[in-house]
Amino acid sequence: MIGRLPPWFKQRLADPSVMSSMHGLLDGLKLHTICQSALCPNIGRCFTAGTATFLILGNVCTRRCTFCAVKKGRPNPVDEAEPEHLLEAVINLGLKYVVITSVTRDDLPDGGASQFARTVTLLGENMEDILVEVLVPDFHGSEEAVRMVIASGPQVINHNVETVPRLYPEVRPGADYARSLELLYTVKNLDPSIVTKSGLMLGLGESKEEVIEVMSDLREANCDLLTVGQYLQPSAQHHPVVRFIPPEEFAEYETIGRETGFAEVASSPLVRSSYHAAELYDKANA
Repeated sequence: MIGRLPPWFKQRLADPSVMSSMHGLLDGLKLHTICQSALCPNIGRCFTAGTATFLILGNVCTRRCTFCAVKKGRPNPVDEAEPEHLLEAVINLGLKYVVITSVTRDDLPDGGASQFARTVTLLGENMEDILVEVLVPDFHGSEEAVRMVIASGPQVINHNVETVPRLYPEVRPGADYARSLELLYTVKNLDPSIVTKSGLMLGLGESKEEVIEVMSDLREANCDLLTVGQYLQPSAQHHPVVRFIPPEEFAEYETIGRETGFAEVASSPLVRSSYHAAELYDKANA
């Protein structure tokens, strides 16, 4: 992150020995996390708690979103051992709720859906009562890819719309707002038992009215859960922060989201897609 942050972003420094131990585990298994690749401000808190959001299909994305710190370029071939390594990490950490995301892999015929499916299936076959949340790319609108992921049995399918449609050409080139909404709708239509989820970043130049309209669109797509957090600029080359939204405004969005019909909303400056993911899932099923 660049520049001085408002005081509400202040967090206690994590224990270096705990951080080193987690890095050692992940490096030893050749695993990536979105915590590291996206420069998540909550990495110390999550690693200290012995959890992480796993990043599969490598750590190089084929798209060039201007908000994202993940590396862009030509990815390496898919690591066939990745699902087994992830299972080993989950067992080692004693996780009961696992969040798995990926880079976007437009170079793959199925967009990486088969790797998601292999990973989720392997977890389900080897861990009793495991709960799995997947944060998937848009698979270029492929219903077959979505069906493949659903068939593997995740409890939650998350797909972030990220920002308001007006900003897509500038912030998410290569993505399509309507396609993202359609993915969420398709998941719920194919399997109503799956909890659907999406996320928004604020501070990119959106208006309050646009944010509320996105909330309405997501509910029309039968999206159950919503996360709303503050965008932080990873470097001078990324999209600038247009505005830091104060905590009280985030609280207002949380109230509006619940009134709009979401089963639960997490909205505050430090919220990210997997923020308190297990707790959000529990509230959706309460």
